[in-house]
Amino acid sequence: MTSTLSALLRAAAATLADAGVPTPEVDAELLAAHAFGLSRGEVAAASIRGDAAPADTAAFAELLARRAAREPLQHLTGLAPFRHLELAVGPGVFVPRPETELVAQLAIDALLAVPDAAPVAVDLGTGSGAIALAMATEVPHARVYAAESSADAFGWTQRNFAAHAPHAHLAFADLADAFADLDGTVAVVVSNPPYVPDDAIPRDPEVRLFDPPAALYGGVDGLDVVRVLSGVGMRLLRPGGTLVIEHGEWQGGPVRELLTADGWRAAATHLDLTLRDRATTALRP
Repeated sequence: MTSTLSALLRAAAATLADAGVPTPEVDAELLAAHAFGLSRGEVAAASIRGDAAPADTAAFAELLARRAAREPLQHLTGLAPFRHLELAVGPGVFVPRPETELVAQLAIDALLAVPDAAPVAVDLGTGSGAIALAMATEVPHARVYAAESSADAFGWTQRNFAAHAPHAHLAFADLADAFADLDGTVAVVVSNPPYVPDDAIPRDPEVRLFDPPAALYGGVDGLDVVRVLSGVGMRLLRPGGTLVIEHGEWQGGPVRELLTADGWRAAATHLDLTLRDRATTALRP
């Protein structure tokens, strides 16, 4: 029997490393915190002090086995950090990624640059609500609207909106025809659409086996939904409004070409912190 929390964590991290989990030490600490009702800082402090392991480790062992089977950490804890938010997530909803925080920043920056007292922003295919809720909480004078069409995801979306921005507007709607009443009035339209090409099956089991396919795959070239967004953005945005679209690392050029051909101005691709193409912005003429 493992006598100290430190030894328990080392054994857990070794198990996760053997299973190919990319961050085994971090995941072990976060699972322990969740299982034992502690913060991660409290777990780390107890480990450094040499505290004894809790008497009942059954819940931790179960979580560890599921994580070793590559079930997403966020599904096990029920939470996904995004900027300053902690979002509720689980089966049926796309888990927000750190790289999407840049996409949210681009939308927030564009929204903050609008001189209106209450500029309007729309997040299409909002999933967990990550981008919309970042805008609603970091630009509190904005009027934020978001649409999600997946019934499996929508329960999570509603929960996150209720927790973080009950004043924001959430609709169960397809992004192709959402918010017709806002046509021509929106300052910023943003989306993290499905953009993985149909034959580019993700390597990570957490993505391949647990993320909703409808949130991943975007047709032969991955840009089917981007083409739809180009038209929807033209409909919703007012002249000079900003479109922000997340995409894959090889798609910056094709997305710029697509948007430019559709009449958008100043299409520009932005890199994430790993210097990969992550999002393209454009202005409505």
